[in-house]
Amino acid sequence: MMLLRPILNLFEHWVDPFRRRGNIQPPRSTVGFIWFYIGQAKWPFVAMLVLGGMSAAIEAALFWFVGRLVDILSTVRPGVGWSEMLAAHGSELFGMLALIGFVRFVVVFLIALVDQQVITPGFYNLARWQSYLHVSRQSLHFFQSDFSGRIVTKVWSAGQAVGDLVTSLMESVWFVGIYAATTLVLVAQLDFSLAAVVLFWLAAFGVLARYFVPRIRYHSRETAEAASMLNGRMVDSYSNIQTLKLFARDEESDRYMRQGFDIYQDTVLRFTRFITGVRASMALLSGLMIVTMGGLSVDLWLRGLVSSGSVAFSLALVLRLNFLLGRLMTQFNGIMRNLGTIQNAAELISQPLGLVDRPDAPDLVVREPGILFENVCFHYGRGKGVIENFSLTVAPGEKVGIVGRSGAGKSTLVNLLLRLYDLEGGRILVDGQDIAGVSQESLRMQIGVVSQDTSLLHRSVRDNILFGRPDADEERLLDAARRAEALGFIERLHDQQGRKGFDAHVGERGVKLSGGQRQRIAIARLMLKDAPILVLDEATSALDSEVEEVIQSNLSRIMEGKTVLAIAHRLSTIAALDRLIVVDRGRIIEEGTHKSLVERGGLYAELWARQSGGFLGAGEDMPGREARAV
Repeated sequence: MMLLRPILNLFEHWVDPFRRRGNIQPPRSTVGFIWFYIGQAKWPFVAMLVLGGMSAAIEAALFWFVGRLVDILSTVRPGVGWSEMLAAHGSELFGMLALIGFVRFVVVFLIALVDQQVITPGFYNLARWQSYLHVSRQSLHFFQSDFSGRIVTKVWSAGQAVGDLVTSLMESVWFVGIYAATTLVLVAQLDFSLAAVVLFWLAAFGVLARYFVPRIRYHSRETAEAASMLNGRMVDSYSNIQTLKLFARDEESDRYMRQGFDIYQDTVLRFTRFITGVRASMALLSGLMIVTMGGLSVDLWLRGLVSSGSVAFSLALVLRLNFLLGRLMTQFNGIMRNLGTIQNAAELISQPLGLVDRPDAPDLVVREPGILFENVCFHYGRGKGVIENFSLTVAPGEKVGIVGRSGAGKSTLVNLLLRLYDLEGGRILVDGQDIAGVSQESLRMQIGVVSQDTSLLHRSVRDNILFGRPDADEERLLDAARRAEALGFIERLHDQQGRKGFDAHVGERGVKLSGGQRQRIAIARLMLKDAPILVLDEATSALDSEVEEVIQSNLSRIMEGKTVLAIAHRLSTIAALDRLIVVDRGRIIEEGTHKSLVERGGLYAELWARQSGGFLGAGEDMPGREARAV
């Protein structure tokens, strides 16, 4: 193994799956999608093409060697020993030995190296990585419109399907093609009638393939879509397992999943019935051809036109061809499954980005963090509603609270400021710069966000907090956790793998922590980020009163000199801000200080009067689930 290691390393570094590429959006067409990835690693596949052809030719030659060996043995008297046979046929026998023992070994070894050391780890991951990068840059709406499990399935399976499809075509179709061509040449040397039978056999196989392959492709695509749908339902059920258990709806959940399984099983049964028909047709054709070939070979021998070795060679060659053609038709099942998977995945992966930066968009540079909403319109593509001609000026360093009934558009305004959606009218300026003209990454780097629906990554506490500032040292990390009143419970954390404190993992979406603990980690992340603009979407809603009071004090200090937009359903948390904006149906209907708005007796005063303990019921700004930035 030590001797092989340099060779293995050489092949394993042939394809770099993480090589940077400017355009990572593949074409929509199936051929274009496949070539988009194949073209980045074409030489390993060219090598597979050459080596596969050599392997097929060598395998066909093996049966010719068998026939020649039978003929050689028939000319040598029994008991004469090796010396006489080698004297007469030594060079031919050594040639056979060299081809079988050395050349064949080298070719098979090289095929294994290219397949297992280059294509499987390098190419598969190249396609997966680039698919992941492109899809991860999609808009929030893209992910809200589909099952996350379905998206993951398509991204993960696309790379493997492309690699499996191409290697299957080379190892099956290309191999059988070269083998069949070699077979035709070899049997034609014996008798043209034998070659005619083989040629007719191949033509009949081609007719069957032309009939069956398009239908297999259709059923494969149908099966791939049903599988991704079922996977999406399963991930959705597991992701929301707490809700299922809290409402004791096991039967309803099982019925929902069973419906998905029934749809999947029906598509699979249609596919497998079709495959059974394919195999039966192939068995009938191959049986007829083998009988015809065998009878013709024996007839030629009886008439003294061919030797017994030639009969053995031709029958062995044809039996092997029959096996390969049968396996090829069977593998069309897998080939078409992969093709269906690719077609199904290409529909999603090849979609152009919904939100893109302008060419050469500059980074947002904030010196005076003022915000201007200028005649902003946004309707989630519905033509009207949500936000209509909204205008608001927030001065640098000003703290503004946004208040309104459920569905008034409060959180939508925050999402528009973060450019999670593109405006349908108007513009938003930050420090005098149109956010549509700067890079999205630089915009979001200047804004710190904490929402009431705090989701954490399934990573360590340290990783989650350092998302705010990845280059922060340990001292700043601890200080942020301390100011967020999170250090105490973090130091007591441990997970099932024995990791403790900041190294403990928090579970998917932070499920291992309480709502208050998740929110404190999010606040620590906000404090570590130290952005000039803060967005607080009910940032302390999950905290008890004692902890909230301490954190509010810390937040007040961190808000000094920063521009703040705060959404609150508990109005007491924003009453002390510089200015309150009351929003209804996407428009500002009142603004002023808490005192002036209460005295005015409008909607704000009504909401304040109706609250018990300063709480206003939370709601959504859009159909389905609301988009929240974390």
